[in-house]
Amino acid sequence: MKTTHFRLAAVAASALISTIAFAQGTQEVTVVGTRALTTKQVGQTPTGVTIVKISLNYGVGISDLDLASTTGAAELETRINNAAMAACKEITRQYPDATPSDEDCAKAAAKKALVKAHELEAAAKK
Repeated sequence: MKTTHFRLAAVAASALISTIAFAQGTQEVTVVGTRALTTKQVGQTPTGVTIVKISLNYGVGISDLDLASTTGAAELETRINNAAMAACKEITRQYPDATPSDEDCAKAAAKKALVKAHELEAAAKK
């Protein structure tokens, strides 16, 4: 079985999505939706199946948020969840047979991004 990785990048106004990165200079959290796509390739493997990993990154801007406040932290969580769902839905639009579901993809993407978000919130409260 051959695994190929594709990275699709997109830029959106207030949101950009599986690995988390915080760009200090640009004040954003990156949320990455990742899904797998199974396709057939004749003669590639004994079973003829290839798994392709597809990722789509969306960055969530935080420069306008006060992460030390409850309101700012809640807004960041909302932005991350919205960006995760948007990325996963875009993957589904481009690759309808991709798995897991939009909801499961978005949960996984948001969970990883929220780890970084919580670190940033804790640092802002110090």
